[in-house]
Amino acid sequence: MTTEGERALNAADRFRDAIDNRDLAALDDLFTEDIRFYSPVKFAPFEGKPMVLGLFGVLLRTFKDFRYVGRYTGAAQTSTDGTSAPSEVLLFRATAGGKEIHGIDLLHFDDDGRIKEFTVMVRPQSAVHALGQAVLAGLVEDGLAPAPSGR
Repeated sequence: MTTEGERALNAADRFRDAIDNRDLAALDDLFTEDIRFYSPVKFAPFEGKPMVLGLFGVLLRTFKDFRYVGRYTGAAQTSTDGTSAPSEVLLFRATAGGKEIHGIDLLHFDDDGRIKEFTVMVRPQSAVHALGQAVLAGLVEDGLAPAPSGR
């Protein structure tokens, strides 16, 4: 019998493989319908599988030399309902907008081992700014966000 933690670990491995292979179809199977994605550049989360998959399409085009460099497994309190859930922290390095990025992906899993909440934290601030601009441009290009109004 597979435990909740083992299902989450398997999902984390499958997630890493999907990112390494830039495979959006594989990500579709890993996300809950009501997934929430907390971005380092936007206060409110991106919500729902269609929006989050669209965002990942943009991210996979935006990041250069993306690689995971470490991981931590355990449990953490979710932002959604404050309950503890199996979780995985994936440390990464990448380049975006000409800036080197150090970051973490925090994945929270549901009872079936699918990702229900995803939080990204990035440093340094200059990289966060460059990443935010690049992702916004991609979201606008893909019709997932309105173009910023000129002032």
